[in-house]
Amino acid sequence: MKKCIPFFIALFTLIASLQAQKNPELEKYEMGRGLRFETKTGATYRISGYLQPYAERKQLLKSDAPADIRFRMRRIRLRLDGTAANPKFSYRLQADLSGTGEELDGNSNYLLDAFVNYDLTKNTHITLGQRATYTDNRELFMNSNSLQLVERSRLTSAFASIREFGLFIDGSYRLSGSNYIKPYLIVSNGDGGNVFSNDRGGLKLGGRLDYLPFGLFTRFGQFNQVDVVRELTPKLVIGVTYSYNRGMSSRRGRESGAILYLDNNNRELLPDFAKLGIDFLFKYRGFSMIGEYVKTQAFVPEGISQRVRVNGTTSTSFDVNGIQDIPNYIKGRMMLGTGYNLQMGYLFKNKIAIDARYTHLKSDEFSFLNNATFYNRPNYYTIGLSKMFGRNYGTKIQADYTYVTNNGGINNNLGLPVSGNENLVRFIMSYAF
Repeated sequence: MKKCIPFFIALFTLIASLQAQKNPELEKYEMGRGLRFETKTGATYRISGYLQPYAERKQLLKSDAPADIRFRMRRIRLRLDGTAANPKFSYRLQADLSGTGEELDGNSNYLLDAFVNYDLTKNTHITLGQRATYTDNRELFMNSNSLQLVERSRLTSAFASIREFGLFIDGSYRLSGSNYIKPYLIVSNGDGGNVFSNDRGGLKLGGRLDYLPFGLFTRFGQFNQVDVVRELTPKLVIGVTYSYNRGMSSRRGRESGAILYLDNNNRELLPDFAKLGIDFLFKYRGFSMIGEYVKTQAFVPEGISQRVRVNGTTSTSFDVNGIQDIPNYIKGRMMLGTGYNLQMGYLFKNKIAIDARYTHLKSDEFSFLNNATFYNRPNYYTIGLSKMFGRNYGTKIQADYTYVTNNGGINNNLGLPVSGNENLVRFIMSYAF
């Protein structure tokens, strides 16, 4: 029940916001972009959303375990965007009624976005609240209903923090001709979204710098994967990002208090976590290509002497291969290593798209990426086929197939080790209003 509270707060706020508007009138409706209203005071707001029924079949080769087949509602998003009578102020509230968010880990996170934005100048904006962070890989810039393939890449699963609460500053500046730069700065909690109490550790500081040599993308195409507008001239954005999270209490910065350590005086003492990323997006006449690289590193402070178990008790055991090794034990519970993702696709004029992706993860010697149940799978090869029913993301059908290689020690869905590789077939439908 406690996990539902943020959603009910969001829903109540949404209803109260609508009732507070003075004589709103429907200005227009565009499929996939929602209903846009305007009031006599000049305030505007847009109500939009989408739902995605989903199915998958996962089969480990050379395993006696049956295939794992799953049907579920992948996303049910409801979103409210608006501007105040003073257009310098805008806001967003977004909830996911499926409760799964992007993490795919079973967490019931209903509240996704809740922030207020202020236009400091025409080109500089300040945001306060919870939202997707600028220091994740580029794929996290993309709306979930605009993905080329059924799901985001394994790179995102391994390293992204998804959403955070904090202060976000972004800008867009023209250098000369068609050259633009877009800087982003963040100061956040560093513990993911939905942190309403027990915020652990220190702050996360980070930034991103994007360079666009050929001008801005059409209709915010920088934030969507498929080139539905069929860019008439080549469009490219290249970015670099870095973040440093002081005192992280989870594997990658998604959940506050998931993993805790203490010193001899029972005071919390947590490791730091750094992440470097380089990425790009290219679009031209229906063709799109994304490349991403991420490297993470941990810094374990001296003085840690205890770890907190799941049941709240403590232990002084940090066993690594029969040796008491505190730094490497701690690193073994974090997502440490490097990875890259390369994907491309082409949208034909009949709105059928073909796409392909290759993702590679390389774990550090001591890293949770070596975990046999969830990771320890270095290569992911994916091909996909999609059919879109308009020049937007209103309605589409997608299917893809992924071949996953075994790094010599993975477990099946019964927890038993197997030597074979893995097949994964996925299907999703999207309908946005």
